[in-house]
Amino acid sequence: MDDQASTTADILELLHLNQVAIRAALDELSLWVSHRDSVHIHENVMAALATLDIHAEAISSGVERLRA
Repeated sequence: MDDQASTTADILELLHLNQVAIRAALDELSLWVSHRDSVHIHENVMAALATLDIHAEAISSGVERLRA
C-alpha cells in the first residue's frame, strides 16, 4: 500500500471510530428519551442510527480495500 492510500485508510478509520462513538451516544440519548414517553422521537433517532450503521459498513469496507 502506498503512503497516500495508507493515510487515507487511517483517516477513514478514525472517522469510522468517531461515527461508532456518535452512534452509541445517540442510542443512549434515544433510550433516555423513549423512557420519557417520547416514542416518536425515539423512532426517528433509531431510523437515523440505521443509516449510520449502513454508512459505517461502507466505510469499513472501503478501509479494508485500501489496506489490501
